[in-house]
Amino acid sequence: MAKSLGELVIVDDVAAVSVIAIVYSTDVNLMALAIGIGLHVAMAVLRGMGVQRTSLYALLGIGIWLAAWEAGVHPTVVGVAIGLLTSAYPPRRAVLEEASGVVRDFRQRPSPALAKVAAQRITMSLSSNERLQHGLHPWTSFVIVPLFALANAGLVLSGDLLGRAFTSPLVIGIILGLVVGKPLGIPAGAWLATRPWLGGQPLSVGWPSLIAASSVAGIGFTMSLLIAELSYVGPLLDEAKLGILAASLVAAGLSIAMFYGLSLLPRELLGRSEAKAAPPVIDLADAVDPVRDHIQGPHDAPVTLVEYGDYECPYCGRAAPVIRQLLERFEGRLRFVFRHLPLSDVHPNAALAAEAAEAAGAQGKFWEMRYSNFARQEALQLADLLRYAGELGLDAATLEEDLRSGKHAARVSKDVNSAGEAGVAGTPSFFINEVRYRGAYDLESLAAAVSQAGSMVENRARAATEPD
Repeated sequence: MAKSLGELVIVDDVAAVSVIAIVYSTDVNLMALAIGIGLHVAMAVLRGMGVQRTSLYALLGIGIWLAAWEAGVHPTVVGVAIGLLTSAYPPRRAVLEEASGVVRDFRQRPSPALAKVAAQRITMSLSSNERLQHGLHPWTSFVIVPLFALANAGLVLSGDLLGRAFTSPLVIGIILGLVVGKPLGIPAGAWLATRPWLGGQPLSVGWPSLIAASSVAGIGFTMSLLIAELSYVGPLLDEAKLGILAASLVAAGLSIAMFYGLSLLPRELLGRSEAKAAPPVIDLADAVDPVRDHIQGPHDAPVTLVEYGDYECPYCGRAAPVIRQLLERFEGRLRFVFRHLPLSDVHPNAALAAEAAEAAGAQGKFWEMRYSNFARQEALQLADLLRYAGELGLDAATLEEDLRSGKHAARVSKDVNSAGEAGVAGTPSFFINEVRYRGAYDLESLAAAVSQAGSMVENRARAATEPD
């Protein structure tokens, strides 16, 4: 729901910027526009080549902004155009391993030069989108937006202005547009976009949730004030600002009321609505294979939890007992799949421990070896693993032969490759019904996510048997 609300706000702002670009761009200078487009293309080419020079992109951005200004195109469009080039992607395993290598070099030979290189490699392993969000967030939240509000929202509430406001068509129109138009227009547009005869697809959220979220869009501030500044001067501008501020207050109250009302709706009604929404995007690249994968719990359980783990990862070690409790709590309703993702660049014994678990699995005791490895993460060298095998009643000689020959290395590599295809670079990483789980790893957080996934499966099954 929060993700969908964020997407709605972004689309709403992009639509407002499009209005500015189309309506408020006058006397377009084609030469300046061509220069701006050329600079934008150059920026796209540099991004495609993998150039990471921030200063170069800053100069190009300033050039594009100046070209747009000279062209008569409102410069707010430049932000959207450049933003479209700022891609987001999960950290790549190879890049993370390279960064880990530099960090190891720094630990062995500490120096200012290596410290700088290590910091750069770690930073560059993240996408430019994430780096910019993290770096610019304090500036946009605590400097730019407050300065914009200070510069544009100045309003003297005189008796004359308030008297005109009650009968002003402009004030009334703005309030109706934001408070009534947004909650009606967004669901109406979504309904039209989902029509099969237009090639539309089902919504990703239920209609009650969308309608409640649409009321938030009526809180028009930055973009509304910007458009008002471009459209009016003098007394009309004061009326427009008053209408925007009044509408924002009313819309905020309406949003609170609608979300409160949403919380009072019967869970069955909400469940049916969400069940008819489009299924979530699948994140797990390699579907669970009952023959190849190691599975705990019934194969026909409504919820499947997949973990990519590393036997030397302390976070995986903490998650292991949580998974056992989770299987007990959801007995018969949850199946658990464990896949290997040894981070060999930081955990030198993790790959060997993974192969040992596979070798134990060949003797029918994968899960026993898995829990043994996690219980004694600090001692996972060959001699340790052979000792654990003996304690579990395994044929230690056969297991040692399997490890020395690398018999199960390909099986572990297959899991590692599937993790890369799913965009997984760290451990533990969980997927619930093939959708990436990004919450906390404690029992209650995971239990809530599993319960929600189970309810969704039940609601979809019920909706499939009901007439449209």
